[in-house]
Amino acid sequence: MQKAFGQAGKGVFPGSTIMKAEICRQYQVEVVGDAGHVKQRFYAQTVDRRIKHPSVLAITELAKQ
Repeated sequence: MQKAFGQAGKGVFPGSTIMKAEICRQYQVEVVGDAGHVKQRFYAQTVDRRIKHPSVLAITELAKQ
C-alpha cells in the first residue's frame, strides 16, 4: 500500500539506494530523502553440507572475512 500511495503522490515509501533509478522509473516517483546508514542483510540457505556453486562459494567466503 505504501508504494500505491507514494505513486499516487499521497505518501512515501522506502527503497534501496542501488535500485533508486529503477524505482523512480517504475513507479514514476522522485527521491525525497536518504535514511542514512541503514543496512540490509541477505542470507543464503542450502540443504547440502558442502557449497558447490561458484557464486555462492564466493559470497560465503567473502562474508567470512
